[in-house]
Formats: sequence, C-alpha cells, structure tokens
Amino acid sequence: MKITREKVVAIHYTLKNPEGQVLDSSDGRDPLYYLHGFGNLIPGMEEGLEGKTAGEKLQIKVSPDKGYGELDESLIQEVPLEAFGGNKPQVGQQFQAGNDEQRYIVTIKAVGENTVTVDANHALAGVELHFDVEVMEVREATQEEIMHGHVHGPGGHHH
Repeated sequence: MKITREKVVAIHYTLKNPEGQVLDSSDGRDPLYYLHGFGNLIPGMEEGLEGKTAGEKLQIKVSPDKGYGELDESLIQEVPLEAFGGNKPQVGQQFQAGNDEQRYIVTIKAVGENTVTVDANHALAGVELHFDVEVMEVREATQEEIMHGHVHGPGGHHH
C-alpha cells in the first residue's frame, strides 16, 4: 500500500542539520505515527513520503520554505532588561509570549548590560533539514481518524 492522503503511516526517522549533527531521532522509541495529507508533518516531509511503501528507506532533504520557514529578521528584537522583572535571563532560555489569539516560543539569543535579544523564529527556521527515514507501516485510516485529522489507537491519540 502506497502512502497517500488518508493513510496512517508509521516511520522511524533521524533528523540532521546540513553539517550532519543529529537534531532529533525516533531511535530507541516507538515509530512516529501520523495521518498523511492533514498537515501533521512539515510539508517537505509529507511530499517526500508521498507514494512510498512499508519497508522503504530514504533520505529526504527539506528546504526552509517546506520546513519551518525562512529566518524572519523582524522576529529578532532587543527588549529592555527591565522587562524581565529583575530576573536575569540566560542565553538559550525559552518562554512563551504573545496574547490570547497567538502564542509563540521566544528564545533568548543575547543578554547585554541593559537589553536582551529575543528571537521568535522557530529554532529550525532558515535551516535545511536532512531526514533519514524508514517507512514501518502504511494502513487505511478509520473514518474517525479522518474526521479528527489525526491517528487514534496505538502510536496515536487516545480519546
């Protein structure tokens, strides 16, 4: 059975940056299950898996525009240190920002004497992603999975 829209797919993967550093992997864990064609993976990953079958091993290269987007310089800002309420933030620290309508993760990039540089880009924005993937299983999705837009049962969401 080929991977197409409305199929449940199980994959093992290793994600590396262009320098070959491992950023994430399912190694030693259960496979990742997802419902194909419902935006549950980044677009470049779904496109790379389209038409594949169980047992296939492949490498997928995903450009930033099909991954986590290009780096948006307008999302990098300097804010006054005093905005942190007397707590000295650390480089690499993350926190949620935004309002009731939109929440996002912000990462501290630099801490100066009076200012803090924050970055609201996704950590992998602007990065070409390299995936080593093994397709473990492909099956028909249930009507309930299709209605809900995600996998249910083993390896998926339980209601």
